[in-house]
Amino acid sequence: MIFTTHHTRNFFSTACLVASLFVMVALSAMFTSCNPANDPEPEPYTPTPYQIEIPYGFPTRLNVPADNPMTVEGVALGRKLFYDGRLNGRTHPDSLMSCATCHRQEHSFEIGASRPHPFGVTGKPTHHVMLPMINLVWNMGTFGWNGSVPSIEADVLAVISDPTEFDSSPERVVQTLKNIEGYPEMFRKAFGTSQITADQVAKAIAQFVRTLISDNSRFDQYMRGEVQLTPEELRGFVLFTTEEGADCFHCHGGFGNPLFTTNLFYNNGKDSVFTDPYDRFSVTADPMDRGAYKATTLRNIRLTGPYMHDGRFETLEEVINFYSHHLVNTPVIDPLMHHVANDGVQLTPPEKADLIAFIKTLHDEDFINNPAFGKPEEEK
Repeated sequence: MIFTTHHTRNFFSTACLVASLFVMVALSAMFTSCNPANDPEPEPYTPTPYQIEIPYGFPTRLNVPADNPMTVEGVALGRKLFYDGRLNGRTHPDSLMSCATCHRQEHSFEIGASRPHPFGVTGKPTHHVMLPMINLVWNMGTFGWNGSVPSIEADVLAVISDPTEFDSSPERVVQTLKNIEGYPEMFRKAFGTSQITADQVAKAIAQFVRTLISDNSRFDQYMRGEVQLTPEELRGFVLFTTEEGADCFHCHGGFGNPLFTTNLFYNNGKDSVFTDPYDRFSVTADPMDRGAYKATTLRNIRLTGPYMHDGRFETLEEVINFYSHHLVNTPVIDPLMHHVANDGVQLTPPEKADLIAFIKTLHDEDFINNPAFGKPEEEK
């Protein structure tokens, strides 16, 4: 039999308590280190600023929002998202759809004549023939045929929820992306956090879209003094930039506007009755905006038919014939349609050929083949 004093019992009790606490602390440390969720946040990452090189003769003011500065990492993330078929929040192969499903580089990031009215994952057609994604970093106004979208970022978010496009939700998209290996790290490098949000998805894609710059058409080369236009092309240029000629420049630019659009809205005399619920009037409620739509850029226009907001003209020749002979005069026609009293500019067949020859000098082969704009290699 062993007898202990009161002090001896207290000593052993205290020793056991200390040992127990030590074991608990050690076990806690072990389990914490094995739990990735409790790992400390990685070191802060400073993204690399992305510098847009302004081409010769282009405007120096860029539409880059203060809350979405361009970065190399943001552009790379946006490019990956743009081409990722899981962006609509689905993972089943039969339901994949990305931005690039409709905005195809070979058609200047428009869908092309084979499918003039795109449709979403549900098969429902969209409202209008789309506009190409060219030089949007210089668009200081609104987006879409009627200007209902205030920014590229807002357009991305609208596409996600639109039942005629992704037919999804921001929550669904975020849930899908955060479970795809690699994305959390790309978001951390682009935005400083691996916690993915729909706002960051929209900002990244908008950064990539702002890099889609066309500046090397034959006309650009001519303006830089690198090539000479043919006599036919030069005659077409004169027609394009004079009121006495084809009178195109008011809405589509020319010498002083290398974008070849004002990004403004015009009733250009297509119709006498206005029943379309998606014209400019649907946004402004101004009666003078009935039948008005945005003037599209003419860059790479030969790739982006059919033409007009509803795709009514299949060819550039049909468009030129319309402006020459078939304008419809109404009280809401734009004042810049100076020749409407004569039904159009009344170009002769040789003049029409010259004008089309000039318009084709706005074709930029480099733009539609630029590897920086295409699908990332790992996605091919």
